[in-house]
Amino acid sequence: MDCWKQDRRNTWIFPTLVLCLYGFFYMMKPSEPFLIPYLTGPDKNLTTEEVTNQIFPVWTYSYLALLFPVFLITDYMRYKPILLLQGISFIITYLLLLFAHGVLAMQLVEFFYGLATATEVAYYAYIYSVVSTDHYQRVTSYCRSITLVAATVAALLGQLLVSLADVSYFHLHVITLTSVSLAFVCSFALPMPQKSMFFHRKDVSEPLPAPEKAAPPLGSDRPSSYQEDKGSPPADRAPTPEQQADNAKPRNQVLRVLVQLSKDLRDCYSSRKLLYWSLWWALATAGFNQVLNYIQVLWDFRAPSHSSAVYNGAVEAIATFLSAVTSFIVQYMKINWDLFGELALGIFSALDAGSLLLMHFSTNIWASYAGYLIFKACYMLLITIATFQIAVNLSMERYALMFGFNNFVALVIQTIITVAVVDSKGLKLDIVTQFLIYGSYFAVIAGIFLIRSICILVSSKCK
Repeated sequence: MDCWKQDRRNTWIFPTLVLCLYGFFYMMKPSEPFLIPYLTGPDKNLTTEEVTNQIFPVWTYSYLALLFPVFLITDYMRYKPILLLQGISFIITYLLLLFAHGVLAMQLVEFFYGLATATEVAYYAYIYSVVSTDHYQRVTSYCRSITLVAATVAALLGQLLVSLADVSYFHLHVITLTSVSLAFVCSFALPMPQKSMFFHRKDVSEPLPAPEKAAPPLGSDRPSSYQEDKGSPPADRAPTPEQQADNAKPRNQVLRVLVQLSKDLRDCYSSRKLLYWSLWWALATAGFNQVLNYIQVLWDFRAPSHSSAVYNGAVEAIATFLSAVTSFIVQYMKINWDLFGELALGIFSALDAGSLLLMHFSTNIWASYAGYLIFKACYMLLITIATFQIAVNLSMERYALMFGFNNFVALVIQTIITVAVVDSKGLKLDIVTQFLIYGSYFAVIAGIFLIRSICILVSSKCK
């Protein structure tokens, strides 16, 4: 019986199933679309200015501070402990949201939410350490799809409970706390990986393939304990100099990995094609995260929740569904991305800019809702294309590294925007003016890539 259980856990099906359950429950947060009405309502009695200028910026700062160390620790500890940490962070976040009061307490909420966000890398990297490369595409599809389904169901459920059953925002947070607690319980069932992408490989110092030549991740599929047992010296034989050197490796392992990562980054960004896709990724993701962070504040300004019906959940459900559809249709788009890719980045970034400017100039809440749907669908379409264009040219290790670094750059840019535009120590602009800045920001991104695309098209015709 024990052997059967071990064999079951070693297949790709069991960890994928458990990870999908984990992903569903940790994304099943029906209270999320109603955070602003909850914080500014009678439950917490915070002002919009306190939420916008003092509380929300803490998420950006903590996410930025934690992302890089968490990225390294996640790989070193082989993912599962970090998934447990993510579950604990979510539980603390929603316990504080339910029972704590005041600006300082809500800033602490944002810190733990930033920690939970930073640890998301473990969710998307875990599966590649426990399944063979033959199943990468399938399990990636499952894990990403289940999070989109969960987000859609959560937003729709939240809207139905608020509109039809008159459930309070407090009880929505109770449901969310229950869901993330179930995710935490699911994470215990995940098998512990025996390898990781950078620290626990067959040979950390072994160079990875060039960006133009994709290759499967390095490292044996056998457990590391098997490799160690096979190569361990007998008890009555003194260790050789080579084995003594191997014993000294852990002390220099972090330095070796950091040196290797810096070399890999240099090689990745030496490709001009990957450089420009990554540039768009970082710039657009910074703006997207900023809009996502403050869109509820704008909605509450256009239609105050204490005097108007709130449809945030329905809008989020539709936006997530449209995002899933646009991401799905990318596989059927037969386009020469080398020639027209940057034109697509420019055109859809211009649509993003237009939708944000619509939110700024229109006082109608339905126009704001429509603008948000367009904005999110366009971004998700482009980020899917960018992800594919980068991933197809890289090994799994380098893709994970580039993914993490692009998001790190995006967070740096977002932090600069937050400090300058939102924070009480910066310009402290009102929410409507902020969306004028965000729309102008995406207009600049569109201009950069439209000019680039024109240059590419002209040079191709000259050839």
